[in-house]
Amino acid sequence: MKGFTLWFTGLSGSGKSTLSRKTEEILLERGLSVEVLDGDIVRQNLSKGLGYSKEDRDTNIRRIGFVCNLLTRNNVVAVAAAISPYRSVRAENRKLIGSYVEVFCKCPLEILEQRDPKGLYEKARDGKIKNFTGVDDPYEEPLDAEIVVETDKESVEQSVNKVVKTLELLKFIPASGTEDEYTEDEEEKIKERLRSLGYI
Repeated sequence: MKGFTLWFTGLSGSGKSTLSRKTEEILLERGLSVEVLDGDIVRQNLSKGLGYSKEDRDTNIRRIGFVCNLLTRNNVVAVAAAISPYRSVRAENRKLIGSYVEVFCKCPLEILEQRDPKGLYEKARDGKIKNFTGVDDPYEEPLDAEIVVETDKESVEQSVNKVVKTLELLKFIPASGTEDEYTEDEEEKIKERLRSLGYI
């Protein structure tokens, strides 16, 4: 199979890391070569020293995109999980990579603030963290994401199934050959989105 990039974007706590790892497990089971680039880990290594200004955020996302492009060219599935708040840089990566599928992890801010496992939203509200995306820094929701998972309404399994089914319909991965875990109605909703984006 040819490589491609699967890019998870969304606010902090929206499920990007969890879903990317679960999706990785399924793709590995299907015999694909997969590498996950998690935003937090990239920050500690590839982007160490960068701050949280718009320029630094853009540089961070471009670096992740550069690595994803290298992996994709070498027939690896690159799975990125990063907030990536700005549409323009996500669009740059889409153009650079070509074989690119975007997953928008959609979740209302009030739900994320209730979850807040790391206490980051509370610190941002208290002014202890500056330029925090969704609080005092913008997040530009995707307009053309191939996949939208609503992580406040869907289970992890439902969201992952939606990702995998879409990749099958786009022919990025072969169908599993096992009985579908998605209903006809759910599959039709996925197809409707892909039709609206001009894929099918």
